[in-house]
Amino acid sequence: MASQTNRTKLGIACGMGAGALWGLVFLAPELVHGFTPLQLAIGRYGTYGLVSAVLIMPRWRRLCAHVTARDWWALVWLSLFGNTLYYYLVSTAVQKSGIAMTSLIIGFLPVVVTIIGSRDHGAVPLRALAPSLALCAAGTACIGWQAMALPDARSGGGGMVGLLFAVGALVAWTAYAVGNSRCLARIHQISGHDWNLLTGMVTGGQALVLIPVSIALEPIRHSGAQWLRFGEVSLGLALLASIMGAALWNRASRLLPLTMVGQMILFETLFALLYAFLWEQRWPKPMEVMAFALVAASVLSCVAVHHRRAAVA
Repeated sequence: MASQTNRTKLGIACGMGAGALWGLVFLAPELVHGFTPLQLAIGRYGTYGLVSAVLIMPRWRRLCAHVTARDWWALVWLSLFGNTLYYYLVSTAVQKSGIAMTSLIIGFLPVVVTIIGSRDHGAVPLRALAPSLALCAAGTACIGWQAMALPDARSGGGGMVGLLFAVGALVAWTAYAVGNSRCLARIHQISGHDWNLLTGMVTGGQALVLIPVSIALEPIRHSGAQWLRFGEVSLGLALLASIMGAALWNRASRLLPLTMVGQMILFETLFALLYAFLWEQRWPKPMEVMAFALVAASVLSCVAVHHRRAAVA
């Protein structure tokens, strides 16, 4: 019982840490104005791949002996759905429909992942998680409502197209969260950290493929100083968000059941909002405070349900 409680506490701490680091990603466009989402994706994931290759090189041969063809295929589609494709879909949705619509759709990630996780063997029944899911949905609605109340400079069509891209991003990251959690449960000879580095190498390869596309579609018009800052931001995102954040997420995925892992995604939204308040140098609005409270209650409710189930077991 005590061991299970400690695992849960450590898993929640890792989930919070991952959310805190992933929330930094939303500051990147503000730090490097003038660069497109595709260029940001190439910079971040290209650097992620390079750093991953350097870190994994000393034990490359020993590690490869444990990686099967099935594992390599999993790494390819997890990298695509969880990094490259997801980032592209979210960026396009924001450009077409704005942050309000996109954040409202993406905010349902915890609900979707938790519902899927409830089908796993031995998982907490969905009816027991209903209060937590309701609080999560209410918190997400508050965030979306607040975002819709803000003025948006975009005008014209593209709203339905943006909605479709946002739903696509929701599907892509749900597939990644569920697939990655189940892969980590299946492989025991590869650590979560090494799995993250392998994911980074594969994602870096995908970023290299996108470079000719970016050059063809997006002419380079930046100064040397702008490229230097772009490199600094890309390196920071690779180390903090992609290396450290994903490592913490993989650790949480191994310590917690999928029904709880889904709830941990909420911390990314919370920390992203916190960083936005600091960047904009303002206090949160009443609706944003309510969203914070509802999301926190959702996570605590989910933890309480799992704690009671563990006690009965």
